[in-house]
Amino acid sequence: MDLDPDLAALRPLGGYFVLRTAPPTASAPSLPTLAEAYGDRPPDADGSPRAHPQAPPTIPEAPLTVPDFPLTVPGPPLTVRLRRVAGALRAPEARVAASVAQQGLAARLWSVALGCAALYGGLPDLDPRLLLWDPDGSAPDDLWLTEVRARSGDAATLAESVLHGHLEPLAEALRARHPVAPGLLRGNAASALAGAARQLDHWALAHGRTDVSARSRALTAELFTHPLLAGTGTLTGTAFRRRSCCLYYRVPGGGVCGDCCFTRPPRSSPRGPSG
Repeated sequence: MDLDPDLAALRPLGGYFVLRTAPPTASAPSLPTLAEAYGDRPPDADGSPRAHPQAPPTIPEAPLTVPDFPLTVPGPPLTVRLRRVAGALRAPEARVAASVAQQGLAARLWSVALGCAALYGGLPDLDPRLLLWDPDGSAPDDLWLTEVRARSGDAATLAESVLHGHLEPLAEALRARHPVAPGLLRGNAASALAGAARQLDHWALAHGRTDVSARSRALTAELFTHPLLAGTGTLTGTAFRRRSCCLYYRVPGGGVCGDCCFTRPPRSSPRGPSG
């Protein structure tokens, strides 16, 4: 099936799957691309631009004063997003906001990619330079694709598009700011993929689309053999149990997620597990 210019087949699947292809309204503020967001680097102490490191340094955790965080703030896109998430969750630590923000964007990207591959047999080019993002929007993340260019829908292309094209540079940008463990971010990426596959499978079976269910399951299983996802947890059908924790339990009133390695919120050191 060819991609239609509006990607209309995604609409019945819900908000995490929908990808808008019409430009934002003229009254909306100018939005950054995801490439711009990933390219943001915090400055060095002397104010000079930070060189892109091979391995992001561990930066001491800065405490958040959440009541002082306005939900709309000027600044680089990724900073805006982290402050938005921190304020909405009343996150006690910056790394908690970083984890939740990363998993939310990962869920959007996997949903779009897997949904297109299962429904159309192909996916649009998800180059970060083609995707506009509203970092101050509510969940799920608002995304606009500025040009629909068809690509194949095999697992290797999905991995290239989402893992290498987005989640690797996003992880580097986050870890340049906050001490978020690589294993935690990999676990978030796996959890987001499993969640997208589960939602797609539920929709497909409810609508008699066994072909969509079969494609989605096969692609997901193959993606979990990728080095960046292998070992992050156990996938059984569409059920997933991860080996790390996203730290959501540290949010006031939060608990453990359905696929968490914990069955109840842990009682541990103030920093808690990092994945």
